[in-house]
Amino acid sequence: MRTGPRYRWFVVGVFFAFMLLHQADKLLIGPLTTSIMETFGINEVQMGAVFTGALLVGAVMYPLWGYLYDRYARAKLLALASFIWGSTTWLSAIAPTYPAFLGTRASTGVDDSSYPGLYSLIADYFEPGVRGKIYGLLQLTQPLGYMLGLIAATVLSGVLGWRGVFYVTGSLGLVLAVVIFFGVREAPRGRSEPELADLEQIGVYRFDRKVAMGLFRKRSLLLLFAQGFVGVFPWNVITYWFFRYLETERGYDEGSVLLTMGVAVMVLASGYFIGGLAGDFFFKRTPRGRLLVSMAAVLLGAVLLSATMAVPKGNQTLFLVLLSATALFIPFASPNVVSTVYDITLPEVRSTALSIQYFIENGGAALAPLLAGIIAVRSSLHVAILVICVVAWLLGSVILGFAAYLVPRDIQTLREQMRQRAEHERLAQAISD
Repeated sequence: MRTGPRYRWFVVGVFFAFMLLHQADKLLIGPLTTSIMETFGINEVQMGAVFTGALLVGAVMYPLWGYLYDRYARAKLLALASFIWGSTTWLSAIAPTYPAFLGTRASTGVDDSSYPGLYSLIADYFEPGVRGKIYGLLQLTQPLGYMLGLIAATVLSGVLGWRGVFYVTGSLGLVLAVVIFFGVREAPRGRSEPELADLEQIGVYRFDRKVAMGLFRKRSLLLLFAQGFVGVFPWNVITYWFFRYLETERGYDEGSVLLTMGVAVMVLASGYFIGGLAGDFFFKRTPRGRLLVSMAAVLLGAVLLSATMAVPKGNQTLFLVLLSATALFIPFASPNVVSTVYDITLPEVRSTALSIQYFIENGGAALAPLLAGIIAVRSSLHVAILVICVVAWLLGSVILGFAAYLVPRDIQTLREQMRQRAEHERLAQAISD
């Protein structure tokens, strides 16, 4: 099956809408934290458990989603994920007690692990040299979704309450489930690989256990897994606690919080696309390009956040400038890590590979909000955010450096495998003709 440029971009548009609204639903709990804590009369540790519960469920579900995506039609499974998103968000909205809310909010993690199939499907619509910028474009939805959630929480919660906001975002999930089910077509696995570009038809490749086990023999991929373990700690801490940090420890009113987070999030959003673009640019010059860009950006993020948190409380302007500079580099690694995972794995196990990556990321980082809550109770959110983020980024930059050194061999191995597959396909077609 070949698809025209217009349809490919239609698919990107649908997935952009899905990810944007899903991220808004997932992340708006941050701005609603204070209201939810007041409703149930809970402290930071109990609220941290709510955040961690959904992250743990999402982490546990990654291997299952990865297998299903590599075995069955990814488009239909993404429609199912959207349906689950809408349904579980509604359940959270009607939860009458804290234990019920803890359980229902944890259930929202089931669909949070659905992105590997989306990225895998996109990889079969776009060739390797441009995937970084496409993933960067799609990952704009994470900060933009946070911003949308922030606006929804600020504007709608006063009218509808936090439960009403969940009703709205849950309903949007159900609508998008219908759009994806009827509007997005499956693409053959490996269709966009350059070695297969001139073939009219290619074979059907599905999950293979031996191929999947071979993922653990790729040294650069193992290092990406290790980096993933620490790499998402900062994002989860900032996502779930930074709003409250500005309110309670820096004394920001609602308008100042909205301005500060709005500017920072918009800058951060641009960082996904710029990071993916930079990764594509340097990847065309060296196979280490994507990971070198990621390493440099992660290191800069640690330095800039340290400077940001050292700004005196009264100097909101300087704080905003440095926070925005930090935000630009925070997301650089994300689209490049996804692209690198696909640069070194066969098409039929790409969802599995990325699911393992995200499983390890979220399995470790799921503890980050709870850990931050514990540190905050004993010390402050300032200390919690600074220590967790800086330590994680410094470790991540070292691991990415080693991965960049090793990745060329794994890329070369994949390209040889794809050339062999292309020769096999041509031979099979010649015999059938």
